[in-house]
Amino acid sequence: MNRLLQIIKKSYREQLRSFWILILAVTMAPFFVAVYFLIIEASQPHYDILILNSDRGILDTFGPVNFGDILADSAEQFATDTLSIPLSIKRVESKEEALKKLKTKHADALIILPEDFSKSLQQLRQGEQENSVTIELVGDLTDMYYMVSAIWAGEIMNTFICEATMRPNPITVKETSLGISGSLDDFDMVVPGLLILSVIMLMFSATIAFVGEVENKTILRLKLSKLKAIEFLGGVSIIQITIGIVSILLTLGMAILLGFNYAGSLWIVLLIAVLTSISIIAFSLILGAVTKSVNEILVVGNFPLFLFMFFTGAAFPIEGKAMFHLFGYPVSAQGLMSPTHAIQALKKIMIMDMDFQDILPEIIAILVLIIVYFIIGLFAFSRRHMRVG
Repeated sequence: MNRLLQIIKKSYREQLRSFWILILAVTMAPFFVAVYFLIIEASQPHYDILILNSDRGILDTFGPVNFGDILADSAEQFATDTLSIPLSIKRVESKEEALKKLKTKHADALIILPEDFSKSLQQLRQGEQENSVTIELVGDLTDMYYMVSAIWAGEIMNTFICEATMRPNPITVKETSLGISGSLDDFDMVVPGLLILSVIMLMFSATIAFVGEVENKTILRLKLSKLKAIEFLGGVSIIQITIGIVSILLTLGMAILLGFNYAGSLWIVLLIAVLTSISIIAFSLILGAVTKSVNEILVVGNFPLFLFMFFTGAAFPIEGKAMFHLFGYPVSAQGLMSPTHAIQALKKIMIMDMDFQDILPEIIAILVLIIVYFIIGLFAFSRRHMRVG
């Protein structure tokens, strides 16, 4: 019994020495419970549908009639009356305005009513037309919010037109995709996130490059040589950025060999990769400031690595609905992590075939986070590891 107590005391002391491993073991599950709760709270679904009424109307016995306006009014009233359904329906005046809202995620789907909408309904009702009415739906066909919105849109239109024409199955839906989203398979959809995942892995190599100097005591010589922290950071960062570019090019090359098709410019993809690499390096300074050995990095680094991998859309698609908008740009809990914006930018370029000006909000968000990470990381790392004496 005495030997057992001695072993228990010894194991207790050894476990206290492995402080970070103990913290990881007992806090990882509660940590993820809290994170999932925050993300689910921030991502309560809400579906936004736009209606563009191009209907020219008809002249009926009782005067001019525009069934497009009636359908739009009915749809808006449906969304207002059914508060239990997270659905908003709004009219737009032009296709350009609607497409801009779709591309910036201010809307999920667009219904376009044709110019002969009223005429077709009248002819169907009178038996003068056998073909169903064609309605166009526009959106990102890879987006879950579009899919749900399309179902609601189809149900609302089908119900209205059935009542107006007294005919079953009176509509044909024509789907128009944003960019090349309509021709993508499941593999194509996850590649942008995996490209950024290859850059996220710099978190370990960059932090080890910083802290390795501390663990090997070579940081002492650097301190005595009056090396500034920014000079040390710059030298290490150039190598890590190069590693990040090579990593993302290898990942993209493998994806292309396996059949990945993408739109957009490779130079813009590389720009996003460089900025994301810099942001990860800046964050690595923060991680380096709270550790003093490679073993500690491999333990403590699991917390931010899991966050950056699983809650930014890198390892698998995930999208948190915006908590609020800042200058029109959606801000979510995941937005505090730079890969979130990088993945959104790559999707816009590689899937929706958008232009550079369309990803400026994401670029600005990454730059802001780089500055924030660097200010915190440079101050903390300098204070912890670069002070002489």
